[in-house]
Amino acid sequence: MHTPENEPGAETPDAGGAHDGHGSHGYSAHRDELLKRLRRAEGQVRGIHGMIERDEYCIDVITQVSAATKALERVALALLDDHLSHCVAEAAGQGGAVSAAKLKEASDAIARLVR
Repeated sequence: MHTPENEPGAETPDAGGAHDGHGSHGYSAHRDELLKRLRRAEGQVRGIHGMIERDEYCIDVITQVSAATKALERVALALLDDHLSHCVAEAAGQGGAVSAAKLKEASDAIARLVR
């Protein structure tokens, strides 16, 4: 199965970033909504592919790329919000190195989003 983790050049989480089996992920309660948003973004990307195949006007293609990018950014922000309110909050309760590692992980994720 193809996943983003096995993309060339993809960053892989270190042991501190891996799910530690403590239960569900923070996004589990919103999983259906996230999947719906991802299906919508996937459809937008397929539409962009078709626009390129049909040699459509470049500004129209760019407009659709922008819309797909925003859709994926909304997914990323929802995941980040869930991560902060679930995983980071739980780690903060543990304190020490676990808390520091989760805060660093979240900070790094935010930095990747704003690049």
